[in-house]
Amino acid sequence: MGCSRGGLTTKVHCVVDARGLPLSFHLTPGQATDCPAATHLLGHLGHKDILLADKAYDADWLRRKVEDCGAVPNIPNKANRNWKACFSQTLYRMRNAVERFYSKIKHFHRIATRYEKKGTNHLAMVKLASTIVWMRFFESMT
Repeated sequence: MGCSRGGLTTKVHCVVDARGLPLSFHLTPGQATDCPAATHLLGHLGHKDILLADKAYDADWLRRKVEDCGAVPNIPNKANRNWKACFSQTLYRMRNAVERFYSKIKHFHRIATRYEKKGTNHLAMVKLASTIVWMRFFESMT
């Protein structure tokens, strides 16, 4: 757990597919910046994938890593950026799949209030909730 103005917090970084189903997770302390955590999540990128991320992930080194994986980064430019990278607002609208996923796991009271003291236990609960999200998705398909 990290210490922030609001107390002890943790950030859950997640990669989801186009359907909003989770693929990978990484935990960081609440005061940590978002961009370095992305290196732990790039293993699920393949050729011709598009990475949609928010402004917190706008860094040249991250864009190069995504391109080295064969994917295309679609990240909005920060206001203080000198060189403006290519960005599609139309594609970026699909990023709400991530926000919808976070909304689904926040319905699990144990995750929303973060009862666990250890990060490994909290991550296990997030993964358990994600498994239930996957099961509900496939249940609705049958």
